[in-house]
Amino acid sequence: MTIADISEAEVDQLHALSIGVGWPHRAEDWQFLRHVGKGVVAMDDIGRVLGSAMWFPHGDKFATIGMVITSPRLQANGTGQWLMRHAFTHLDGCSLRLNATRAARRLYRSLGFVAEKTVYQCQGEAIAPDTPPFAPGETILREICRGDLPSLGKLDQEAYGVDRTPLLAELLSHSKGLGLFCNDRIEAFSLCRPFGRGHLIGPVVANSDGDAIAVIRPHVAEHTGRFLRLDTSQNDGLFSQFVDRSGMSVFDTVTTMRLGELPIPAEGRDDLPKIYALASQALG
Repeated sequence: MTIADISEAEVDQLHALSIGVGWPHRAEDWQFLRHVGKGVVAMDDIGRVLGSAMWFPHGDKFATIGMVITSPRLQANGTGQWLMRHAFTHLDGCSLRLNATRAARRLYRSLGFVAEKTVYQCQGEAIAPDTPPFAPGETILREICRGDLPSLGKLDQEAYGVDRTPLLAELLSHSKGLGLFCNDRIEAFSLCRPFGRGHLIGPVVANSDGDAIAVIRPHVAEHTGRFLRLDTSQNDGLFSQFVDRSGMSVFDTVTTMRLGELPIPAEGRDDLPKIYALASQALG
């Protein structure tokens, strides 16, 4: 096999690769990931794509890793580690974070990654919300526009620890966004976009469970009866209960892992907003 830049691969082949391991990504999802990230593929001598690995930089010192896939018939041959070693050559000096499937945890531990927390992949046919719509007072719930991007990026950075404004700008162009505003200050937001088998809600950033529910409730209502997904590390409390009642039960889990010291805010700090839902497992 040889290594090539992921931009040289045919999207149909990348799509077939993810289908082969049971991942739900559409060809359009691959196109978006290639647009916002970088990566490599493993090709055989007749040009077939048999593996992939991607990374998504945020500044010069931090990146997320995702879309690390090897063809099932090569998974016992060290192909995943080979691809990761090639990715590392492009990520010198970067702290890294990823979400590992059960099958991949052993690989990442062998590369020095350590586990942080569990992420719950919640999905299913959306059920109409059983809570009343958000009742505006001094706080306003409205659709996000491009002019909100700077304040969106600032709130996200407070929660995530690094500036993801360029990624949020790209996500916003493919998503419907809702924000909770108080005195023109954004308190919470959510994005919802086509992904996989239906739509995905994420990222979601908020200061409280109530605010997080307020910004995802309209998405649930809009997609009632259709497939909806949300990836979250919240497994108790009002938010996770609302997600479950909305038809998005836990389908699977992945483990968030890191390599190096990350500029991520400490879990449980009450003075900072929280990431209630990921942009995706690959993007974090």
